[in-house]
Amino acid sequence: MGKKTDLSDSERGMVVGARQAGLSIAETADLLGFSCTTISRVYREWFEKEKISSERQFSGQKCLIDARGQWRMVRLVQDDRKAVTQITTRYNQGMQKTISECTTC
Repeated sequence: MGKKTDLSDSERGMVVGARQAGLSIAETADLLGFSCTTISRVYREWFEKEKISSERQFSGQKCLIDARGQWRMVRLVQDDRKAVTQITTRYNQGMQKTISECTTC
């Protein structure tokens, strides 16, 4: 039996969808006509990739300031590195979202 071509994105999507729907590897292989090894490999690759990207997506605290705010904060800190309370007060003037002194550090 010769090697088949690589699975298309839609075929990979069907494999992942069937597995996510609760079908076993054997049931998915029978349904889609691929080998159990192929089903296992495709789902494992997807699961590992999804796990890594989803962990990175929500890691850390949400950023309270946008790019303009970050630029403004850098400028304020560069002007006076020791005055955290004053920097926080100066930054919060005229801003819709305020920050705490911990965010400034």
